[in-house]
Amino acid sequence: MTAAPLRAAAAAVLAGACLFLSPQAQASPVPQPPSAGADVRAAARQAAVAPDTLATLARFFAREGKVGLAQAKPRIEGETIPVHHLSPDFVAGKAGAPVARLEFLASQAVSSDGQRAALWTARTPAGWQVVNIATGDDEFRYAGLGAEKLPGGTVFREPQIDAWYVARGDRVLPLDEDAARAVGAAGTSLTGYRARVAKAYGDKLPGSAYARDGRAGGYAEPAAATAARPTEPSPTPAPPAIGAAGAAGALVLGGAGILLLRRRTVRP
Repeated sequence: MTAAPLRAAAAAVLAGACLFLSPQAQASPVPQPPSAGADVRAAARQAAVAPDTLATLARFFAREGKVGLAQAKPRIEGETIPVHHLSPDFVAGKAGAPVARLEFLASQAVSSDGQRAALWTARTPAGWQVVNIATGDDEFRYAGLGAEKLPGGTVFREPQIDAWYVARGDRVLPLDEDAARAVGAAGTSLTGYRARVAKAYGDKLPGSAYARDGRAGGYAEPAAATAARPTEPSPTPAPPAIGAAGAAGALVLGGAGILLLRRRTVRP
């Protein structure tokens, strides 16, 4: 449910990688549902509130001594929301491909001392599982901004540059500074956005020489785990990562399947 110094992805992996919820989370990733209906949200929510998940969250919040393990008392707040990422099919220009695809679902976890984290939950071979824990509230904040800026639109992230957008009809509007730098403060048309991402990533899709060479990860196939390659030093080595959990700048869009406990690097 898988992963920036770019705030959401270039993250230092916690030394406590032993906090894996289950060994099944390391199984080969599987494609995610095309949409997040009520049944999908309910399944993701159930994984987020499971006792084992809450126990792992307590250790996550207590990792730096900010709160005691017994005092963390994590809870899940608000709705579980779908999180979409730029779709490789859209980049490739496939007919009818939406601009973004469902990557995982996010649930907001809060500790007794106010720390917040996003639980990324995805469908795995073992069922719905939490595949990543990341500090902060990006997913929920941008979902709210997108709903205000373009009601009914699809909020999505372009993980290669850690940019957040909202799209509806023929409009793509930026939700953060990275997106504004990419498409301008006023946004762009869907056709214009397609031209930009096709130019930027069209030679890095599955099957391309770029992807076969493994440079910066390429665009990962949904069923293939990709080794993340950090673009800046991190306190601990990054283990193999998949999908959005990879390092910033790694051109990857893949499915979920391995639990990575990560901290986001907050930009100044």
